[in-house]
Amino acid sequence: MGMTMTQKILAAHAGLKSVQAGQLIEASLDLVLGNDITSPVAIHEMEKMQADGVFDKDKIALVLDHFVPNKDIKSAQHCKCVREFACKHEITNYFDVGEMGIEHALLPEKGLTVAGDVIIGADSHTCTYGALGAFSTGVGSTDMAAGMATGKAWFKVPPAIRFCLTGKPAKWISGKDIILHIIGMIGVDGALYKSMEFTGDGIQYLSMDDRFTIANMAIEGGGKNGIFPVDEACEAYLKAHSARPYHIYEADEDACYETEYTIDLSALKPTVAFPHLPENTKTVDEAGGIKIDQVVIGSCTNGRLEDLKIAAEILKGKKVAKGVRAIIIPATQQIYLDAMEEGLLKIFVEAGAVVSTPTCGPCLGGYMGILAEGERCVSTTNRNFVGRMGHTDSEIYLASPAVAAASAITGMITGPDEC
Repeated sequence: MGMTMTQKILAAHAGLKSVQAGQLIEASLDLVLGNDITSPVAIHEMEKMQADGVFDKDKIALVLDHFVPNKDIKSAQHCKCVREFACKHEITNYFDVGEMGIEHALLPEKGLTVAGDVIIGADSHTCTYGALGAFSTGVGSTDMAAGMATGKAWFKVPPAIRFCLTGKPAKWISGKDIILHIIGMIGVDGALYKSMEFTGDGIQYLSMDDRFTIANMAIEGGGKNGIFPVDEACEAYLKAHSARPYHIYEADEDACYETEYTIDLSALKPTVAFPHLPENTKTVDEAGGIKIDQVVIGSCTNGRLEDLKIAAEILKGKKVAKGVRAIIIPATQQIYLDAMEEGLLKIFVEAGAVVSTPTCGPCLGGYMGILAEGERCVSTTNRNFVGRMGHTDSEIYLASPAVAAASAITGMITGPDEC
């Protein structure tokens, strides 16, 4: 029986000729990631382990992004803990204020993740790097501690689901609409501990930013990871961002998939996930003009330059509706700078939006956009659980940057062709 992309990567890193779904393996790691929330827990676990040090100072990335710049004393203490650890162990890839960005946008940008890697991160959206043909998955802080100390991790090899993407999507259809459609179709546990492997001729029409968005939200369908094949667009990205060698793995023709779905991208419409689960999806024309109080465009899901360009295209020359707060968060310092040089920030400010320093901020109810009781937000983030962005009686509607920008203008959930 043949192997999937994920199984081939895991087999290679376990030093095995082959693996099969359900098999327990120990794999070598190419990168271990932590942020300002999860790293302190891992650091304290390493202290309990009495580890002599880290396995490789070049293969650990510590990114302060959730509450940075620090919003309160507790977050400052967390960052101090990580800062001191990074200094003590001379961690090469440590990113603090002025250099940091949202981790899952920053690491590919910095060339720290490439095709064929095995990556763990103490953040559930570590699955983002599957867009580059890597196996990447979120783990707990204890596993992060073990990974930092030993450079290895235990995995149960996941079974796989194949999603065949066909056709060319319409103008405003982005990776966000595609993954929301998929999650709406399979449910939030439809791919539980499975590898979501994307194939098909439709991939050629997806930008790398689209692919990052889709892989990022694999976890919202329950997936262990999401992964794309390495094509010319992916290789161009890798060569532009990294000097590291990479390895391309391709699924065997007789690879075993538990389930296969075919999705015609040309038939998709702008899609919105209603409260309080990402699976609660409707097309924007079914949304019924629901009034909103806030729009957030940013996050590790949709804070990249392409996302900001789409939002600017819609907001240019228009105004955010009275009574609506529009918050735009470039995902990294480089994206912020590029947006500024292209005039996007001027468009946002003139439209009546605010532009934040890179941060996860409101996505997890941190800061820079907390919701009060009864308030509604259209957000390009990845989760809309009860209380995720503030008060337990607030509501989050997940959408693409195009829908979010259009909704900011009208003050209600609106498609990009309607504003």
